[in-house]
Amino acid sequence: MKILVIVAGTSEPSNCALLAEAFARGMRRVPDTDVQVMRLKDMNIRHFTLEFYQPECRRDDDFCTLQDAFLAADGVVIASPIWNFSVPAHLKNAIDRLGAVALDVETRTKGLMRGKPAYFLFTGGAPKAAWKGLMRFTTSHVQEALRYYHCTIVGTFFEGKCMAGSGVFGLVIDKRPDALAKAERCGERFASFTARLLRTGTLPLYYRLLMRGYKTGQRILAKF
Repeated sequence: MKILVIVAGTSEPSNCALLAEAFARGMRRVPDTDVQVMRLKDMNIRHFTLEFYQPECRRDDDFCTLQDAFLAADGVVIASPIWNFSVPAHLKNAIDRLGAVALDVETRTKGLMRGKPAYFLFTGGAPKAAWKGLMRFTTSHVQEALRYYHCTIVGTFFEGKCMAGSGVFGLVIDKRPDALAKAERCGERFASFTARLLRTGTLPLYYRLLMRGYKTGQRILAKF
């Protein structure tokens, strides 16, 4: 079983990268789990334009490496900081470029990922209450893009107050053993979820109903 972890954090050290490492440790507890980590900051990925919206990947930058890993993965994890109510631009750019292979060529409206499980890890300076009340909506386009590609959104983990001091951003998650332990548990559950899907070929009823409702909504909108 292959699981791809895409890390959008750019700092060194990085809170979201450390959170992703903990999540990956949990995933590796599930037998036969191969975890591949890619950091977008280390990749040269050109900005999306319509010329890239072709199934044949142009191998003139590092995007094809990401695309190949995404397609080969049985599950995908995206770890990102939240900056000014959104995610780093290079993550949005990568997701946009994945549309070349994640959507059907004829209409660009039908996802092709066949329920591929996806999980999101976010870090930010706001407290968790602000995340639940507002900020989760400002980043919802990231999850919705993957859902549009027909991925199954299994869960989201947010770690707030990632501040080293008043107005000072810095590494703090290394001093939060409870958060790291929770991330490991979530990682193990996600890998178990993905392994079960591979074994049975069927999503749990809750996720099947969500997908059915989503497709129904798409069909209704297509009539307008």
